[in-house]
Amino acid sequence: MGWQFFLEVLVSGLLAGVMYSLVALGFVLIYKASGVFNFAQGAMVFFAALTFVGLHEKGLPFWLALPATLVVMMLLARVVEFAVLRPLVNQPQIALFMATIGLAFFIEGLAQMLWRERSRRSRASCGARATASSTRSRSLR
Repeated sequence: MGWQFFLEVLVSGLLAGVMYSLVALGFVLIYKASGVFNFAQGAMVFFAALTFVGLHEKGLPFWLALPATLVVMMLLARVVEFAVLRPLVNQPQIALFMATIGLAFFIEGLAQMLWRERSRRSRASCGARATASSTRSRSLR
């Protein structure tokens, strides 16, 4: 358990740190370019993750699921730019701020609607684990 566990936790922590740094870098780039804090960015990362996992679970190999997810995200970004952000150019900053909050809710809902079976399975498996652990803890008493 010693070295293997240590390496597993080390790699997991490094990967989590890389993910957080990429998200933070995205926040900084968007804020510096537009002057608006984009609350929808986290939702877009969520959408990309569910899209990649969903495509991979549907049988697409990793090396095809990754570029397919990139294409889907480029299309989503283009739609968001033309439908939501571009009409708000030269509007008060609060309008852009509120639009990105609403966009975050919309994108999260869209992701859950498109990848519904994936999110249901995740919730069901989490519930099964929680039930099993609570049953174990009761039996130990």
